[in-house]
Amino acid sequence: MRVITGSARGRKLKTLDSLDIRPTPDAVKEAIFSVVQFDLPTASVLDLFAGSGQLGIEALSRGAAHCVFVDQNPDAVAVIKENLNACKLMSSARVLNMDSIEYIKVAKTGLDMAFLDPPYRHGLLEKVLPLISKKLNEGAFVICEHEAELTLPDEYEGLYLHKRYRYGKVAVTVYRTPQSEDEL
Repeated sequence: MRVITGSARGRKLKTLDSLDIRPTPDAVKEAIFSVVQFDLPTASVLDLFAGSGQLGIEALSRGAAHCVFVDQNPDAVAVIKENLNACKLMSSARVLNMDSIEYIKVAKTGLDMAFLDPPYRHGLLEKVLPLISKKLNEGAFVICEHEAELTLPDEYEGLYLHKRYRYGKVAVTVYRTPQSEDEL
């Protein structure tokens, strides 16, 4: 697993050996970042259920201003910090060891982009999506990585389907908030 491009390009990232942590394959990561690449510079990003932190680190490497990483596993938090330090991106990050759903309940508003990659088959996306929609700026992206057999709705409490991808057993659903009332 590596950073694809940007300031930390080519840097190898560590991960945990766990059934709940599945590193995002490079092809999936490329597809995700091709959708959001022009919105990354200066973006405020959230990497929820962060695992190794690879999606948030990729966003920072590509120019995001700041990223909050949240994971409830203390070992994952240690790996995220190690990866951020190795990529020299710690000054643009905040790493929290807490439950992702509890975090989103108390998080500040003002997010431009959120990566949601929870453990599969636990119904966590369905719990987080209604909460996160209240924390987003106009024109914000929510990128959900999930099992391919899960089909998320086209609209979700202020979030509107932007793109859908499927890569074998992995699917990505990208939502966006309207940029103005005219876009509804």
